[in-house]
Amino acid sequence: MTKTTLKDLIAQRAALDAQIEQTKQAQLAGAIQQVRDLMAEHGLTIADLATKRGPKAGKSGEASKVAAKYRDKATGSTWSGRGLKPKWLKAALDAGAKIEDFAI
Repeated sequence: MTKTTLKDLIAQRAALDAQIEQTKQAQLAGAIQQVRDLMAEHGLTIADLATKRGPKAGKSGEASKVAAKYRDKATGSTWSGRGLKPKWLKAALDAGAKIEDFAI
């Protein structure tokens, strides 16, 4: 049974690290070539990749801003009319105000 020394293990690790780096670079080059081939096949440019296309065009995953429909004149708080009523509006409505009083 051969005893492995620390020096041997470090040398093996260095060889594996080099092999890992070579494999990463080869896979990266292959992926880049696949992307280039697909771009050429579909007539795409780099600029096309920066634009939103397809069925979800225009949707970035962020909620879009909706114009306010109601405003509290005292505080300037607004509400779009979507979702739960804000506390300020609910309190005013409970106190007898009409929602039309807050329409913008």
